Order: sequence, then structure tokens, then C-alpha cells
Amino acid sequence: MSLDDPTQLPRAFAQAWGARDARALAEFFAEDADFLSLTGGLAEGRAQIAELLAGELAGAFARARLVTGKTRLRPVGPEASVLTQRFVLTGIVHADGSDAGRIGAILAATMGLGATGWEIVSAQFVVEAA
Repeated sequence: MSLDDPTQLPRAFAQAWGARDARALAEFFAEDADFLSLTGGLAEGRAQIAELLAGELAGAFARARLVTGKTRLRPVGPEASVLTQRFVLTGIVHADGSDAGRIGAILAATMGLGATGWEIVSAQFVVEAA
């Protein structure tokens, strides 16, 4: 998916997450991007990112929803920005199927302006400390 502006990422990311569309999520990333996921999985490249997210969205996050919170955008230059997005994640399930409650999570994405629009070149999606 092409983003005209980095500030479009949080809502688009949450929508693709809600649709359980790992391929759409991976499309936000540059072809050679790297990604550290909420579960601690590390993926390098869009194909591995899609595979990692597909597994997570079929597992513990099969019913999870992301609600956007505070966004902070720090331009680094005309073609680079760092976006920090707070989310509330609900609907997480334990291995036994019980509700794991809700958590705060932060997506920290370094973004660059590519040929088709803004894309993530490196991101970390981590649990926010309580």
C-alpha cells in the first residue's frame, strides 16, 4: 500500500491488522526492511515480515484489535521520518484460549520516501512498559 504521508501509517496499519491481512501489513515495509514483532520475532525483508505476521495473526493475535493512541512524527529530512505510535491492543488470547487482557504497545518506525510513497525501512513493535 502506498502512503502519501507518514502520518497515514497508524490508521492504515490498524485497519490491516483488524482485517488479519499480513500481506497488506507487509506492504507498508520496504522490500529490504527489518521488523521486530510484539512476540520478539525478527524478520528481514517483506516476504519474511508477511510470514511472521501471518503466524502471529493466526495465533495469539487472532482476535486482537489495535486502537490508535498518541502519534509522534519526527522528520529527519525531506525523505526520512521516525514515527512513534502508541496502540492499545485488546483481544489477545493465551494458548488455552483464555483472554489475556489488554496491553499498551508502541510501533517505532523509521520511514523513508521511496519510489511509490512512504514506506517503513525498519520497525520495532514492542509492549509498552506498565
